[in-house]
Amino acid sequence: MDFLEIANARQSCRSYDETRPVEQEKLDAVLAAARLAPSACNGQSYHFTVCRGQAAKAVAAGVSGMGMNKFAAQAPVLIVVSEEPYAKSAALGAKLKKIDYRSIDIGIAAAYLTAEAAAQGLGSCILGWLDDAKVRAACGLSKPVRLVIALGYAKPDDPLRPKKRKALQELVTYREDV
Repeated sequence: MDFLEIANARQSCRSYDETRPVEQEKLDAVLAAARLAPSACNGQSYHFTVCRGQAAKAVAAGVSGMGMNKFAAQAPVLIVVSEEPYAKSAALGAKLKKIDYRSIDIGIAAAYLTAEAAAQGLGSCILGWLDDAKVRAACGLSKPVRLVIALGYAKPDDPLRPKKRKALQELVTYREDV
């Protein structure tokens, strides 16, 4: 698959096949892709905690609530993305420019991870609705949790949905030298 095929195939999976575990080689591939994602000063100020079995169920409880993300309990793998301290040069840049580079870097890593998941035939969903304290407790983490990524095989009755996106003309402006 080329990248546009991956981008078209990737969608937020909300219906996982609980009977199909994710093979270790596929899990290794998605984590390797995330490791290769660009980050401010190559600092990679994030950490991935891979949860399966009862650990995944405990994390699922931390991302569910008020009717949200009930499907997370079906996913055989939940990857918790927590924040790590900045590299010194990135910390200086973040302070001077007042830009949260860690959030940007975590988003890029999540995009790489979920794109590779699609290339591997896996479904994924990036979850931002979470109870930080519950997820930290479930994983034994001391740093803030920023995202949880559900990962697994989609159920066969979970078809590829048409993409609803803005027209390119609404998202792009070209400027020429004046």
